[in-house]
Amino acid sequence: MTGKEQHKVVFGLSFSQYAWKQFRRNKSAIISLYVLFALIFIAIFADFIANNQPLYAKYHGKTFYPAFQSFFQKAYTDSTKNPSTQKYETLQFDITDWRLLDLESVIWPIIPYSPNQPDRFNRDYAHPNGEQFLADKTGELQPAPTFFRHHLGTTKIGLDVFSGIIHATRISLKVGIVAMSIAGIIGVFLGALSGFYGDTKLQLSRGKYYTVWMGIIIGFFYAFVVRKYVLQDAINEIFFSAIQSIFTSLLIWIFVIFISGLVGNLFGKIPYLDRKIYAPVDAIISRMIEILDSLPKLLIIITIAALFHEKSIYLVMAVIGLTSWTGIARFTRAEFLKNRNLNYTEAARALGLSPYRIMLKHILPNASGPIYVSLAFGIASAILAETSLSFLGIGVPDDVVTWGSLLAAGRQQFDAWWLVVFPGLAIFITVTVYNLIGEGLRDAFDPKLKR
Repeated sequence: MTGKEQHKVVFGLSFSQYAWKQFRRNKSAIISLYVLFALIFIAIFADFIANNQPLYAKYHGKTFYPAFQSFFQKAYTDSTKNPSTQKYETLQFDITDWRLLDLESVIWPIIPYSPNQPDRFNRDYAHPNGEQFLADKTGELQPAPTFFRHHLGTTKIGLDVFSGIIHATRISLKVGIVAMSIAGIIGVFLGALSGFYGDTKLQLSRGKYYTVWMGIIIGFFYAFVVRKYVLQDAINEIFFSAIQSIFTSLLIWIFVIFISGLVGNLFGKIPYLDRKIYAPVDAIISRMIEILDSLPKLLIIITIAALFHEKSIYLVMAVIGLTSWTGIARFTRAEFLKNRNLNYTEAARALGLSPYRIMLKHILPNASGPIYVSLAFGIASAILAETSLSFLGIGVPDDVVTWGSLLAAGRQQFDAWWLVVFPGLAIFITVTVYNLIGEGLRDAFDPKLKR
């Protein structure tokens, strides 16, 4: 194919199609994307990859699916009739040791151990290649067969390291994605306002300007300070309860700001308060970014987490997200500053479109490339932040196994190298994958590389 023909092919593609074509040419990025899909698969199906309950078992002529049934109901109970004694035997799936039952047929998960179920026969840091034991149906200890060995060793209390790493993948990916979703929403919103309006584009009356500022402060006080204990109790409970309480607080804040804007319209008709002034949106948001960037994020996260009495993984997600939006806001601001005076934006203004429609439907799609790049790098940073908190024992509950908590367990026994090497390798792979994807996206969305 000649250079002229190549130019025609590239010229006929949309920018998103061209970006995807460029991304696929980056071998390291595309391999990292496949690895990320594998990590997501492991995170979704962790309960069926590493579990001390069988996927399928036939006992006394009755078929059970313990891992699946316990997934939907943790303390699932069922019974079966013993044909020899004619008595019913009750099984509570989560506490039954299925290895001691005389099963007619069974299909085990790939790793037959759960992350929070200690193996009392292989405590005190069982070596991956050392002696490991398993009790047979009579209770006698026998050398563990290959399938039931702890292939990556155990902790001091006998927790399987391999199972912990598998289930910790879900925690790390969830923290990274949820935290950066929060950061992305805040960063894109504030960055868009800063870049689009600047310091001389948003004109308000003095009455409305001062009233809206009062509404922002009062609304935040009632939404988050007055409701502090309600939010704290919700965060310590289930995920959906926390989301509902946070969403309620946001609605209260937005409602107070909206009411203050309506009141401000009335004050704006009063002499002296009716004078028009420019709202320094860009200056205010830029100062917020600079102040937050000047503070050590890990120290802020530790301080906020210490304000809550009980540890919660959802609190960790929220805190990381609320302190990681500055980079996204900077990228968004820069893109909006570049695009707000281009021809297509001026044409949209000439057609009478509202500023919000211009921002959402016209500028934001054209500014999304750098935002995706920042999100990819941000997820890697969020995973490292969560790992650091888990290593320090802050924020994450003690019964939740994470890569950081496994690393922390390795401090107690320096000879147990597997507690450092394998979780560290998982962290390295995941962070490298996101960084390589970010590099690939940056090259793919860079118009200077287009030929």
